Amino acid sequence: MSGHQEHDHGPGGHSHGVATDADGRWLSIALILITSFMAIEVVIGVIAGSLALISDAAHMLTDAVSIVLALIAMRLSGRPARGGFTYGLKRAEILSAQANGLTLLLLAAWLAYEAVHRLIDPPRVEGGLVLVTALAGIAVNILAAWCISKANRTSLNVEGAYQHILNDLFAFIGTAIAGLIVVTTGFARADGIATLVVVALMIKAGYGLVRESGRIFLEAAPVDLDPDAIGDQLVARPSVVEVHDLHVWTITSGQPALSAHVLVSPDSDCHAVRRDLEQLVSQEHKISHTTLQVDHAPEEIRPLAHANAGSDAHCEDPHGPVHRDEPHPH
Repeated sequence: MSGHQEHDHGPGGHSHGVATDADGRWLSIALILITSFMAIEVVIGVIAGSLALISDAAHMLTDAVSIVLALIAMRLSGRPARGGFTYGLKRAEILSAQANGLTLLLLAAWLAYEAVHRLIDPPRVEGGLVLVTALAGIAVNILAAWCISKANRTSLNVEGAYQHILNDLFAFIGTAIAGLIVVTTGFARADGIATLVVVALMIKAGYGLVRESGRIFLEAAPVDLDPDAIGDQLVARPSVVEVHDLHVWTITSGQPALSAHVLVSPDSDCHAVRRDLEQLVSQEHKISHTTLQVDHAPEEIRPLAHANAGSDAHCEDPHGPVHRDEPHPH
């Protein structure tokens, strides 16, 4: 006897339509703020002869692109699963997050080059105009960051856009400080020094986004879940003899999933065991997307030679370690 069931998510378990619409509105407001100020900043940067302001405007362009990507990904991920896309397009959000992380790293490399160039040969700029514009940019970015913070930041997609805005805010703070120093002391290299500090923050944020999105694309288990520990927990439950082909991965942000092949003692109720295991992973590990294949174990199971059992396991080609509840010799 066998049971193969995907755990019921309950009413509205996958219905994110209302939340998605609300997130989209907040992101759209931030997009309007960013693009409007960006256009003004380019004009002022040309008038002031300030490469700092123009580079800040370029940074804001990447902010706008990141928000547009987030909005597109949000719409795509909300489409129902059909055809060959059995999960729908939920990972469009993760693709957007990875693109945001990569653009942060690329922009950091460009700004680092520009900052070093300015340290060697500092340009002449209108410090007062830079300071005023940077202060206005700080206000705009604080407002835009607040808007995005109202959206669901557990989504790696939204977090990517938020990190762009946050780093742009830091860049404007650095530009404002540099402008103030240039006005008061004439030390033009302050701009390059402030930019290098911002570059370090951008690298940190970009690396984090690329790393997290990469783990999801590579089907790695969430960092807070240990598949081996979960396997040991499952096999320790009553009537469970063996657990193999255990997979734990993330479909998209906040949606971990688990599947496994479970063998139970010949006289056990497969369905009762399956329900017990599903309740365990739901309560202990917050995994509600669960698929378990439960079968009765044969009367004789070949002994395991080692933890990664290979041909000694129940299946010819087991995926990963085999967890077995074997009696200990007295």
